[in-house]
Amino acid sequence: MVSILITIDQYENGYYSKKESAVIVTNFTITSIGFALIIASLLQLEQMFLPFYATVLVGVFVAAVICPRIPPLSWMKNEYYEPVGKQIKEEAPTDTSTFSWAWTKAVAKADGADKPTNIVKKGVYNAVDIWLGMLPIVMAIGTLALIIAEFTSFFQWISYPLVPVLEWMQIPEAAQAAPALLVGFADMFLPAILASGIESELTRFVVGAVSLTQLIYLSEIGVMLIRSKIPVNFWQLLALFIIRTIITLPIVVLIAHFIVF
Repeated sequence: MVSILITIDQYENGYYSKKESAVIVTNFTITSIGFALIIASLLQLEQMFLPFYATVLVGVFVAAVICPRIPPLSWMKNEYYEPVGKQIKEEAPTDTSTFSWAWTKAVAKADGADKPTNIVKKGVYNAVDIWLGMLPIVMAIGTLALIIAEFTSFFQWISYPLVPVLEWMQIPEAAQAAPALLVGFADMFLPAILASGIESELTRFVVGAVSLTQLIYLSEIGVMLIRSKIPVNFWQLLALFIIRTIITLPIVVLIAHFIVF
């Protein structure tokens, strides 16, 4: 979440283009080790946490290589936030090395930094904005998604096409795993909740690892991006979630079948 706040700030200050900021916030973030351990514990996979998290890293890396090169991210323009324009100079002088130029610019940037008190004030403002501005929305989305997942058949209906794919991949209890692979778009914790009752350890491993590689969670990243100035809308987030699932699911399944189990 902190990395997303930094990226939003960099975009709004003219240091990242629309495409760069969208690529960073939807690809170059990863679930923390602490939260991944919570997911592994909920899925009773603590004994294989290292291969579990390593699988997540591989999936995230491959998705980060592919996603920026295909729509919708590839369609975004390298334009900067209009009110401020481009504030970064990328061309280095020909009479100096890249390292020397980078060092000079870094020192100049540090010299022009805000006072520590201003930085603290900004940090407190961001924290309060998250707690008061986002937390109610996050709780509402997460609660609503959990109610839909537990007391309706909505996710079972939309996941029917995924069941034969999982069966072809030789994933046990495919009918139970399919909804868990899609519910993560609403909230990052729901896939583990739905999959915790699955008997097959391999299936729990696949669901947990894929859910951590999807990254696009409406109740967290989605809310922050929709509220920000970065030009990413709901339908683009949904498309990115589906694309990341299509990319990372085969990778996780292959690692699970041939390396972990």
